Amino acid sequence: MTGDLISGAIALFLTLYFWAGRDDWLKGFSYKFLETRPPFWFFLLPMVWLVFLVELYEPKRANRKTDTISGILVAAAISSALYLALYIASPNDSLPRYVIVFILAATLLTLGWRMGYISIFTATNFMRRVLIVGAGKSGSRLAEVINSVNPLPFHVVGLIDDDPEKIGTKVCNYPVLGGNGCLLETIEKTEVSDLILSISGPVDNTMYNAILTAEENGVEVTTMPTVYEELMGRVPILLLEADWLIRSFVDQAHASAFYELAKRLIDIVGGFLGSIGFIISLPFIGAAIVIDTGFPILFTQNRLGKSGKTYRIIKFRTMRNDSEIDGKPRVTQEGDERITRIGWLLRKTHLDELPQFFNVVRGEMSLVGPRAERSELVEDLQQRIPFYRARLLVKPGITGWAQINFGYAATVEDTIIKLEYDLYYIKHRNLLTDIAIMLRTVGTVVGFKGQ
Repeated sequence: MTGDLISGAIALFLTLYFWAGRDDWLKGFSYKFLETRPPFWFFLLPMVWLVFLVELYEPKRANRKTDTISGILVAAAISSALYLALYIASPNDSLPRYVIVFILAATLLTLGWRMGYISIFTATNFMRRVLIVGAGKSGSRLAEVINSVNPLPFHVVGLIDDDPEKIGTKVCNYPVLGGNGCLLETIEKTEVSDLILSISGPVDNTMYNAILTAEENGVEVTTMPTVYEELMGRVPILLLEADWLIRSFVDQAHASAFYELAKRLIDIVGGFLGSIGFIISLPFIGAAIVIDTGFPILFTQNRLGKSGKTYRIIKFRTMRNDSEIDGKPRVTQEGDERITRIGWLLRKTHLDELPQFFNVVRGEMSLVGPRAERSELVEDLQQRIPFYRARLLVKPGITGWAQINFGYAATVEDTIIKLEYDLYYIKHRNLLTDIAIMLRTVGTVVGFKGQ
């Protein structure tokens, strides 16, 4: 982010110099020019540029060249299109043309800086050397997760395990180097910088002392769930003990009183602004729905809120009136035939959720949180998925960590992944995370990524 901000500042300097010195490059720009010509908001362009790049502050995207290039070019295209629309709609000479020059300069400088960042910080010499302790179900899953991340987050030298049959074999192409008794010897031999504990059973005194000795010698020790969360941005619910919810999650899920108060204030302000947007758009969207499939325009349904309390959610209707004629709840599928033509557009742009801002103002929902679900589906899913009901510890949200990272869930397997994202958000939520989620939601709206 610092590099992006510096790139934006240099782009601003070049733009101002070009603007002031277009007749005589040797004169450059003077204090009088800075005081009289550029409007105040022009100097905030580097900060605005960071907002358009918000999708690229997710670590995995920031380390991939293809994602970085496409993300920067999309940011440049969207910012240019928005400013051109404002420029055309504004009175003559009321807005400076040089914003486009800034966007061009910022794009080129940011591309150069980001390519340098990727080349340097994903190089092998900068990677941590990791040894995984435990080659069972948990260790094997972690090895799979590491291999799925591109580029690799660190260099895995191998695994160790106390099962003699596993020694000498490979787990996801990583060798099992030995047993637990040779932990310190393996660390020294392979120059390990980090240990990841992926042990499901009890740890004996010999292993415990070896781990403490390794940490005293400067080796960083962490656990499999922590690394999984850092790499994937979600909680590995299928690899956790049955008492994890009570023993660990409940304490971590408690937020400070300051956060809860600030979040509610943001919800009230955002809810009122969103409600105004809903009222303004209602005649246009309502007319489109009526022309397409008739009345009703709005759709209400019981959903479960915080602590399992039922409330009525409000949305623009996007499905046919006979979508659940038999009364049985159905999960929305990709390409669902029940979705109307206008409904498809509303879902793609998330405009169908505008009426939910009234639910936010009433305190039934938040701007950010897990997706609200029907009580019938919750009752079914909590029997099939561990820890599913834990998502009801917070208010449901219009957008959320799971929505921007995964989208809609059509199967039980998808729902498990989405729950992992929800529980990660509940554990790690704070104001900066909420703001980042709201900013990234703008990208899903502009990019037609809804369903």
